[in-house]
Amino acid sequence: MDLKQIEYILKIAEEQNITRAAEKLFITQSALNQQLLKLEKELGTPLFYRSRTNCRPTHAGEIYIEAGRRMLMLKKDTYDKIHDLSEHQKGRLTIGFTAGRGITMFSNIYPEFHELYPQVHIDPMELSVHDQNPLLLSGQLDIGFMTLFESQEKKGLEYLRIAKESLVLAVPSDLAKQMALHGSFPASDSASDNYKVLFPECNLTLFKDYPFVLTHKKSTIRELVDHIFTHAGFKPDVLFETSNNHAIVSAVHSGICCGIIPMYYVRPQDPHIRYFALPEHPEWNICAAHRKDHYLTKAAREFISLAAGYFQALT
Repeated sequence: MDLKQIEYILKIAEEQNITRAAEKLFITQSALNQQLLKLEKELGTPLFYRSRTNCRPTHAGEIYIEAGRRMLMLKKDTYDKIHDLSEHQKGRLTIGFTAGRGITMFSNIYPEFHELYPQVHIDPMELSVHDQNPLLLSGQLDIGFMTLFESQEKKGLEYLRIAKESLVLAVPSDLAKQMALHGSFPASDSASDNYKVLFPECNLTLFKDYPFVLTHKKSTIRELVDHIFTHAGFKPDVLFETSNNHAIVSAVHSGICCGIIPMYYVRPQDPHIRYFALPEHPEWNICAAHRKDHYLTKAAREFISLAAGYFQALT
């Protein structure tokens, strides 16, 4: 199997269109089509079902694609191991991270990483956990940084747990003051740095008549948040859903809703928001994930170490 030919076929499968694949490969559509026809003639069977708009792999195509991915990953692992023997490591590292905290982490640790490994090129990709998983499994991502809990981990991936993070309830301060006057919970002491004072435990059912802004159902945190409401015994009135925890904080700040957010997004100095610990003290894991049979280079391990230091300093 010719490695360049494998790359061509995988790109067709990825784009599901020969013209788009040719554009991504920087070759002509005619040249790519000729390569495909040549390979199909050699194999004696078509690799794709073709229509005017797309290409779908045949059963033979699926076998070829799966084997091709394994061969390209073997090539990459081999080159990475050899590069690790060199005094000056070089190569390419593809990193996935979620929106919000991911780009902040990358911006903070990249300068130090680049100083240690100036010849290692980083390809950063901002992706949801849902989108990172298949790319990690196919070898298109070397490392994925994500937050999730153990039941959401995928077979075939190894998860290096960097830190644990709590989820807290955020409510408008005016609402909290009204409820404090009725004796529902203690009044706020924003000057204190004591965790139990800043995050007093609160029964979620106290807020069952108030609207919530939640993350989308496909987000990893939503499964945990839904479990929290189920355990509390009520279904929340959802004002709207978002993919951005910053949007939840902003909505709570405006006084229009309550929200459940990871500790990373807490703004302790914001006088318009009051935070509460939840009775179950729900937590999830901040992880670095990679394919189980994927070789992690020295540079990759160093990047994970720097990311771990960054996140652990925040939790």
